[in-house]
Amino acid sequence: MKQNIILNFFKKNKLRYFVGFIFMLASSYIQTLFPKVLGNTIDILKQNNFNEKLVKTNIFYIILIALCTFVSTYIWRNMIMGGGRKLENHIREKLFDHFQKLSPEFYNNQKTGNLIAYAINDISAVRMTFGPATAMSINGFVICVSSIYSMVTDVSLKLTLMCLIPIPFIVILMLRISKLIQQRFRKVQESFADISDRVQENINGIRVIKAYVQEDAEVKKFEKLNDKMMNANLKMVRLSSALSPIIELSFTISFVANLIIGGNMVLKGSVSLGDFVAFNTYIAMIMSPIMSIGRVIVVIQRGMASLKRLNKIFIVKPSVVDGKAMINKSVDGDIKINNLSFTYPGSNKEVLKNINLNIKKGSTIGIVGKTGSGKTTLINLILKMYNVENNKIILADTDINDYTLEALRTDVGYVPQDNFLFSASIKDNIKFFKNIYSDKEVENASKASCIYESIVELPNGFDTILGERGVNISGGQKQRVSIARALVKNPSLLILDDSLSAVDAVTETKILKNLRNLRAEKTSIIIAHRLSAVQAADEIIVLNEGTIQERGTHDELLSKGGIYYDIYKEQFKNETTEAS
Repeated sequence: MKQNIILNFFKKNKLRYFVGFIFMLASSYIQTLFPKVLGNTIDILKQNNFNEKLVKTNIFYIILIALCTFVSTYIWRNMIMGGGRKLENHIREKLFDHFQKLSPEFYNNQKTGNLIAYAINDISAVRMTFGPATAMSINGFVICVSSIYSMVTDVSLKLTLMCLIPIPFIVILMLRISKLIQQRFRKVQESFADISDRVQENINGIRVIKAYVQEDAEVKKFEKLNDKMMNANLKMVRLSSALSPIIELSFTISFVANLIIGGNMVLKGSVSLGDFVAFNTYIAMIMSPIMSIGRVIVVIQRGMASLKRLNKIFIVKPSVVDGKAMINKSVDGDIKINNLSFTYPGSNKEVLKNINLNIKKGSTIGIVGKTGSGKTTLINLILKMYNVENNKIILADTDINDYTLEALRTDVGYVPQDNFLFSASIKDNIKFFKNIYSDKEVENASKASCIYESIVELPNGFDTILGERGVNISGGQKQRVSIARALVKNPSLLILDDSLSAVDAVTETKILKNLRNLRAEKTSIIIAHRLSAVQAADEIIVLNEGTIQERGTHDELLSKGGIYYDIYKEQFKNETTEAS
C-alpha cells in the first residue's frame, strides 16, 4: 500500500495516538504495582501482631490501582481502537476513490469478487493490525518489561532467569511460524475472493441459470470453491492453533520451576512469602501477553498479507488521465477524427484502421456495421476511455489529450449498450443523484424518451424504487430511463450506443422525432443495428472490420448497392418485396 496513505492518517491523528499511548503506558505500569502491594500485604498479615492500619492502606492502594487501571484502559482503548476504526474508514475511502480513477482497462482484467475482498476482508485485516494487534503488542511489552524488572529487583535474579528460560524459545518458534501463517492467510483471502466472485456472478445470472436448469451444476462448482476455502482455513488454523498450547506448556514449566526453586527459597528464608506470591502473580501477568503473542502474530501476518494485496491495487496508476494542458472549456459537439487507428492494450490486432470523420456541430451521425466492426470502440475513444495519439481526435478545435477528463465528459450524454440502473428511485436514476436538476427537467427528459407515461402509471411514480440493476422494469423501459438520464443533462454531444434495440418500432420513431426537435443545434451520434434508427441522420457511417467502408445519407448509401444496401434489404425484405 502507498505508505503515505497510512502515514498521512497517523500525522493527522497524532494527538489521538499520543494521548492513547500515554494512557496505555500508564495502564500497563499501574497493573504491575498490584503484585508488589499484594505481596507486601501478605507479609504484614503473616505477622502475629500485624498493623491493621497498614493492611487497610494497602487495600485502599489495591482498589486505587484497579480504578486507575480501569480509567486509563478505557481511555487508551477508545483512542487506539477507535483510531483503528478511523483508519479502516480512511483506507476504504481511499481505495474506493482509487477505484473511481482507474481506467476501464484495469477492470477488464479484474474479477469483481476479488475487488470486493480488497474492500472488506483486506482492509479489515489492516485495521486489526494497526489497532488491536499494535495495542496488545505495546501493552504486553510494557507489562512484561515492568514485571520482569520487579521480579529481578524485588525478588531474585536467579529465580527470574530460571523461570523465564522458555520464553526466548517461544519467541523464536513463533517468528518462524509467522511466515507460514502469512502465506496461508494469503491463500484464504484468494479463496474468499473466488467465492465472492462466484456468488455475485450467480446472483446476477440467476435467471439464465434457471432457464438452462443449471442449478445443480452451479451448486457443485460452488461446493468445490467452498471446500477449497475451508481447506485453506483449516491449514492456517492447524498452524496457528499450535501456538497457544506451546505457550501454555512453557509457562507450566515456569510455574513448576517457581514452585520448586521459589518454595525452597521461602523455606530457607532468602525470599519472603509475600515476595513469593508477588513473583507468582508477576508470572501470571506475563503469561497473558505472552500467550496473546500467538494471536497477535496471526493478526499481524494477516495484516501484512493484506497490505501486500492492497499495495498491488494502490500502485496501479490510471492509464487515462487529465491532459497536461488541463483545458476545462466546453465541448461544443464539433468533432474531427484524423487517420485514427487503435489497438487494445495487450492485443496485436487493430480494431480501428485509418478512421477519418468530420462531425459538424448540430449534425446527427449514424454508425452501423456488423458486430465487432469497431462501433463501440470508436465511441470509447471519443469519450477517452482509452488513450489515443495526439492530433487524432479534435474536439472544438482542441486536441482531446489537452482536456481534463471532467470537462470532456461533462458535456457528453452517453447511453451505453448495457443500461445500468441503480437500486434507487427512478427520479434519482434520471438525475444520477444530482440535485442540480429540477423535477420539471426530469419530467421533460422522461417525456422526450417516451418513458413518462410508464412511470406515472407506477404506484409511486418517479419515487418508485428500482430493484438491483432495474430488474423490476422491462429492458425497453430501462433503455428509455437511461436515455432520459442522458437528456436531462442537455449535453452538447449525445451518444446512443444501440440504445433503442429493446423498444418497439413505434416508440423508436417517437423518440427519434423528439431528439430531432430537442437537439436541432446539438450534435448526436447514434449507433444502431436497426437501420430505422439512423435513416434520418445527416450522414451514416458503415464500419466493417475497423474501417469505414461506406458513408453518405440513407438514399445515397442505398443507391451504391453495397453493405448498407444489403443490410437494408435483409431488414426490410418484406417491404422491398411488396414494392417490387
